[in-house]
Amino acid sequence: MNSIKPKTALISVSDKSGLSELVTFLISQNVKILSTGGTFKVIKEITSDVIEVSDFTGFEEMMNGRVKTLHPKIHAGILARRDTDMDVLKDRGYEPIDLVVVNLYPFKETIADGCSFEEAIEKIDIGGPTMIRSAAKNFKDVAVVSNPNDYARLIEEWEDSDGISYEFRKELSQKVFDLMADYNLSISNYLDGNSNNQLPQYNIKKTTSLRYGENPHQSADLLTFDNLKHTNIANAEILQGKELSYNNIVDADAAWECVRAFNEPACVIVKHANPCGVAESESIGSAYDLAFKTDPTSAFGGIIALNRKLDAKTAEEINTRQFVEVIIATGYEDGALTEFAKKKNVRVLRVDLEQDNPYPGTIKKVSGGILIQSDDSFSVSKEGLKCVTKRQPSEEEVNDLMFAWRVAKFVKSNAIVYVKNKQTIGIGAGQMSRVISADIANLKAKEEGLEVQGAVMASDAFFPFRDGIDKAASSGIAAIIQPGGSMRDDEVIAAADENNIAMLFTSTRHFRH
Repeated sequence: MNSIKPKTALISVSDKSGLSELVTFLISQNVKILSTGGTFKVIKEITSDVIEVSDFTGFEEMMNGRVKTLHPKIHAGILARRDTDMDVLKDRGYEPIDLVVVNLYPFKETIADGCSFEEAIEKIDIGGPTMIRSAAKNFKDVAVVSNPNDYARLIEEWEDSDGISYEFRKELSQKVFDLMADYNLSISNYLDGNSNNQLPQYNIKKTTSLRYGENPHQSADLLTFDNLKHTNIANAEILQGKELSYNNIVDADAAWECVRAFNEPACVIVKHANPCGVAESESIGSAYDLAFKTDPTSAFGGIIALNRKLDAKTAEEINTRQFVEVIIATGYEDGALTEFAKKKNVRVLRVDLEQDNPYPGTIKKVSGGILIQSDDSFSVSKEGLKCVTKRQPSEEEVNDLMFAWRVAKFVKSNAIVYVKNKQTIGIGAGQMSRVISADIANLKAKEEGLEVQGAVMASDAFFPFRDGIDKAASSGIAAIIQPGGSMRDDEVIAAADENNIAMLFTSTRHFRH
């Protein structure tokens, strides 16, 4: 396909950035310029060689500008196929329009800044979308620019290639339809008014192709939501290291989601999407030390997330103690980055503690369909806990129970978490039997020489039988937090009383499959 050199351009933009340079270039190329409203006034200050659309069409704007470019002379000029429709234009006394430069009323920005419903409706662009869709459809003969960021490339290509290539016109056309999809979706979402409709209604874009998926024979891409305000895992600031893999991203998200659940300095170490060590302490260094000591074996090759800025001393400890795939923190001291630079393959990410939630929910593919659910955002307060045993837990035990409950929410079911002094000392995850999960948690504690006597235990779901309580008692567990709700709750409570264990019910579970 041949390049084109437009002879007539229609310009109507809400965003005036870069307009002067573009107009100056078009004038140098002897391009006839048509324009409207505020854009016409701005161009008039640059050059007198500009024609107002109402003069071009012989049709005055009406309804305070609601109708100004919706005219056959405009759209016939844009849509005319140069190889078949030129006689029609000639018979009507119309002329072709070869270049359309239009960007839309800022609907998203208007509603984001706060406005009345009536003001929002008035910011729904009609003429602009109609013009750019027409031009995008006819990209074989017309170039359409909907983003000021493309002005410089348009000028460069025109000068270097003596016109605008077919490939670039096609690319510009695709950008229009991408823009229109997002624009229409933002209006639809606004009119939807935060209803309970959980179908995904948010624009996403491909960020990068990953080397492979969970396994080398699987392909994978990373997609991100548009218009994110914060640095999230998907758009993390990568300060050093190899390219993130599919599994790195999944594990990093699991680690970051968990560490954000804590208010005090905390560290979470994740392996295969499960926390293998979690601690909350007076400093990040101490939190890392305790989290690492939970399970140094599993921590090898893991993901470390910290909910504070990482200092140089802790960075040195991490480098000395273990091999790590990914480090995530809210910031880094210069000395910490210098330390990690010694191991150039370690991926170092900076992520904001506050996160966007553009699509509040989780999506899972199933055979023949998709499951969609809201996020598990429920959190129980101390006041919401119910003690069901004769022995009441101490204040220290309640604090540890609350800590264990937060961790259990992020452990794959069946989840059992042992905690002492806000440090996980054993975690059992992903087992078919809750008793086996308890066995694993106990085994992990013993392997690392961590004292279980007097520790507390969290279970993500209720105990169907008393065997789980008896197992905990034999390990030295002093207090338990669990949802309750089993048909055998009385039997489970009796087992706790027999072993002088304090037990709290949350009345909610945290399955994580």
